[in-house]
Amino acid sequence: MSKPTKKDKQQETQGMDFLQSMPRRWITTYIPLGIFVFVLLFPFYWMVITAFKPDNELLSQTGNPFWVVAPTLAHFKKLLFDTQYPAWLWNTVIVSVVSTVASLAASVFAAYAIERLRFQGSKQFGLGIFLAYLIPPSILFIPLAAIVFKLGLFDTRWALILTYPTFLIPFCTWLLMGYFRSIPYELEECALIDGATRWEILIKIILPLAVPGLISAGIFAFTLSWNEFIYALTFISSSEVKTVPVGIVTELVDGDVYHWGALMAGALLGSLPVAVVYSFFVEYYVSGMTGAVKE
Repeated sequence: MSKPTKKDKQQETQGMDFLQSMPRRWITTYIPLGIFVFVLLFPFYWMVITAFKPDNELLSQTGNPFWVVAPTLAHFKKLLFDTQYPAWLWNTVIVSVVSTVASLAASVFAAYAIERLRFQGSKQFGLGIFLAYLIPPSILFIPLAAIVFKLGLFDTRWALILTYPTFLIPFCTWLLMGYFRSIPYELEECALIDGATRWEILIKIILPLAVPGLISAGIFAFTLSWNEFIYALTFISSSEVKTVPVGIVTELVDGDVYHWGALMAGALLGSLPVAVVYSFFVEYYVSGMTGAVKE
């Protein structure tokens, strides 16, 4: 079979140029991407303009609903000084960080044992952990509530810190299992031949190579615990101990009256920490997710 000539390559390139022509590029790339970005970002845009709109514009039936004529910071002032939003934000940070760190530490040991020690029934055990993550919180919060009451942890941060790992650990373990599976076994075997212990292998070899996977699991765990609502609503009653998702819904809604400006301001401020975490670790996050889905 003869090699393609230079002329054949030029003709092939011209054919590909036809596929990448500007009209076709608009139809196949720019327009679908623009629709996707619009659908994705429009709720955030609506949240931002609502947070800065004065009440008379929010209630007006003749004004432009998609723009702010006279921006105001009154809703942020009400949120920060007339409610306990700073305490809610601090509670959310403490609960999310402690729960994420504890769950990630437990998940590392579980994922390493399942994927690297190769004991009998490890695959079935890993599948069981994944199925445990699929159990909805609406089923688990009733028995967990009984345990929290018996331990005297009701209406404390510890009630959330100790219950959030029930859904964080299965998810992080499942994610790290996929990433640990992508690390070559030869590295571990060479270390064993050189006399390294399992602990030394985990600390000095596996974890440094699994940093992207750890960051991905940590970001997901942090996001899940930050946005969790059912457990926080069930186990917390005092306003000063509430988290942001529960505090906004229970404190800024008076019967059938919704303080939309303050609600959107609280949602905007509450979403910023998660957005900062994602943007700061986006490179590791993408590579970690890529490694987690490898077979």
